[in-house]
Amino acid sequence: MPSASEERAVAFVESPVQLLNVLEWAGRPAARDAYDLTVVVLSPTDPMSRGQLRRMAELARDAGFTVRWQEARGGAGAPLKAVRELAPLLHRSGRIVIGDPFSRYVQLLLTLVKGKRLTVVDDGTATMEFVGQLARGERLVRWHRRGGARGPRELVLAPVTAAARRRLTPTAARSVEVFTAMPVEEVPEGIEVTENRFAWTRAAFGPPRIIDGADLVGTSLVETGVLDEAQYAGAVRALAREHGALRYFAHRRESPDKLRALHAATGLEIVRPDLPLEVIARRGPIGATIVSFPSTVVHTLPAALAGTGVRVAVCDIAPEWLTSHASPRAQGFLSGVTDAAKDVHRLVTPA
Repeated sequence: MPSASEERAVAFVESPVQLLNVLEWAGRPAARDAYDLTVVVLSPTDPMSRGQLRRMAELARDAGFTVRWQEARGGAGAPLKAVRELAPLLHRSGRIVIGDPFSRYVQLLLTLVKGKRLTVVDDGTATMEFVGQLARGERLVRWHRRGGARGPRELVLAPVTAAARRRLTPTAARSVEVFTAMPVEEVPEGIEVTENRFAWTRAAFGPPRIIDGADLVGTSLVETGVLDEAQYAGAVRALAREHGALRYFAHRRESPDKLRALHAATGLEIVRPDLPLEVIARRGPIGATIVSFPSTVVHTLPAALAGTGVRVAVCDIAPEWLTSHASPRAQGFLSGVTDAAKDVHRLVTPA
């Protein structure tokens, strides 16, 4: 039972990074003393995400938090069943913490929330886009989705998305906090932005042993249809040769076929981490240089590795790498991710 000084809080996460950042938010002394937190894992279907989430759930339990694993996608009736099962927990909690405001699942849960205090924890580049869309009064849509007319599914879910957007807009009766390591601009009035400095990760792990050479960080931009696979493979090959890289840390959504092709073309050791890269890097060993494409880690790794001497470098996306299916906003958004990064070295894009 929570003490008299504690308030019930519930967090909904769908990825390992979201769960890590819930631990960062809840691990601060002010939050740890104030909330009796239950973390609900809305389990995804892909094996890599599930595996990383189970490892992160173990870390969360070891840190003293209550974790509930919810099989939320086990068939056509699973989402509504899960919502019914989670409704009592939602109603008992005064603080609702979410990891992905674009998630249809989370948006459905938010329709049950009235008068609650809300926190959006870091979900990387999506957090930057969410805050900007809220400030501009736009509908919530992920940056890599193409514009234009909405399909039947989007039209059916439009009332849910609109209701969630209203819940995420601060009012006199409802506060909204954004806890993030990402730079956010155009912050709407009434939203409190709290910086995520990865204090929990730095206290729990490391400092790492640093090895010679570089490590490359992969991206799932090929899988989301933003980057051409052949162009991406060529860029990885050039970066590995230039920086003497030996390992390639794969994103959990990268396809096995693509990774096998990258190994064959580059000779890189393909590493599929069982935890978010911020934790893997803190535990070590890690290369003296980490090379990444524009992504969340160019913002989070400098914070997680502060004081270690590891250099984080970012390679911009060349326009010719984009597919014909990429959103017209892709180039500008990815450039903005790089431009806003602190404490990183900017690389010349390989030809």
